[in-house]
Amino acid sequence: MSFTIQNGLLPVESGYETADVQVVDDCISAIAPNNPPFNSPAYQGGDRGGETVIDGKNKLLLPGFVNAHTHSSEMWQRGIIPPLPLELWIAELYDFTPLEPEQVYLSALGTAVETLLSGGTSVVDHLVLIPGQELETIAAAVRAYQEIGIRAFIGPLIQDESLTAGMPSGDSGIEHAAYIRSTKTTLELMETAIKQFHNPEKGVNMLLAPTGIQLCSDALFEGCIELSDRYNLCRHAHLLETAAQKQLAYEKYGCSAVEHLQIIGYLSPRTSLAHCVWLDDSDMAIMAETGATVVHNPLSNLRLGSGIAPILKYRQAGVNVSFGCDGAASNDSQDLLEAIKIGSILHNITDLDYHQWITPRQSVEMASLGGAKGLNLADEMGSLTVGKKADLVLYDLTNLSLLPRTDPIGLLILGRPTNAVDSVWVNGKQIVAEGKVKTIDVDALRRELFDRSEWTSKRQSQTVSEIEAHYRKVMNLQGYS
Repeated sequence: MSFTIQNGLLPVESGYETADVQVVDDCISAIAPNNPPFNSPAYQGGDRGGETVIDGKNKLLLPGFVNAHTHSSEMWQRGIIPPLPLELWIAELYDFTPLEPEQVYLSALGTAVETLLSGGTSVVDHLVLIPGQELETIAAAVRAYQEIGIRAFIGPLIQDESLTAGMPSGDSGIEHAAYIRSTKTTLELMETAIKQFHNPEKGVNMLLAPTGIQLCSDALFEGCIELSDRYNLCRHAHLLETAAQKQLAYEKYGCSAVEHLQIIGYLSPRTSLAHCVWLDDSDMAIMAETGATVVHNPLSNLRLGSGIAPILKYRQAGVNVSFGCDGAASNDSQDLLEAIKIGSILHNITDLDYHQWITPRQSVEMASLGGAKGLNLADEMGSLTVGKKADLVLYDLTNLSLLPRTDPIGLLILGRPTNAVDSVWVNGKQIVAEGKVKTIDVDALRRELFDRSEWTSKRQSQTVSEIEAHYRKVMNLQGYS
């Protein structure tokens, strides 16, 4: 299958130019303004000689963005978890985690649809596993992503320590229950999943993704390093999302979490780390030196009161940064353009030097090429470059939310685009046309999500009630009501 996007508006260093982009098989084969073969009368629309011509007039063409960190199954709890910090929020989340693979399938479809319709062509799913049905959970997400056609990077969320181990102990000497799976069993499960599901040619990539230092032993991290090296896979994890995790790291290691991960060898150019809110300057230097990527999740960081990640400092230190929506119960959305906007302009209040502020074009590069770098795929995707994968998005510049005509990328990033995505291609296959997903029945998905859920506003988490007093004590909140 080959096609040409004709007369699309492309960003160039000096501004924009109208050009034709030809795709052969799954890659960009040519980009040329006023290319005679593309612009000849015979090729004005329709199909000619096996090549489809797409009208790109008054449309902005950009590389697809990467939703570089989310948890798809959280969709079932969005909007219901009350304002809580991460350590208590996650306790409530786990008390009500969906227990059916079919729910995982449906929420993965929903995550993919929202990502595609907000400019994303790839999603990194830090997938919560159903205990006792771990492989079935992964299979459900794989089925969803392959059906819809988005490029998926699935990192089963694994740990080998119980939930209470994720909080500083202070002077309480609290004892933690054993986790439901041993370290050895968990690593064996990951190797089975890799052998069964890792299939980049069919759009599914497995990652090694321990949840983070707060719930994982060194043995689990080291086992993930060994598996990622043996199978040449990327690594993913949460890192220092909250002040409590920074305190916990010094309790566990006597040094910063970043320094410890460097010592055990987890950091590398194939490593992406979500949040990274509570890093200091020496940590940033280590991140830059090792080539690890920071995934900025501004909306969940605000929702959970985790803090504002020092993204401007990361960029100045030479650290690669990408954007993620995070899970749909800590955001509570999968609107990637919203995450990019907030994640860009939020930092105008953290540094008075406006020369350091993130421009809309830099935001686009972070969301596309930055995301690709974090997945060790910058040579294959993330920019409009001949030879790279045809992961492409066309935005309708006649859409009311992108008018009047000023700077198209400025409108896209700084505005509030609504239904602005016209077309999406992943690996050269068209997934979205005229603003509609072509590969699945979205109306049927909406009905399923509606029918399998119910209106509710109040519920009681037993785990939160059990651990809240300890959390407030170690975080010096005991004097507050």
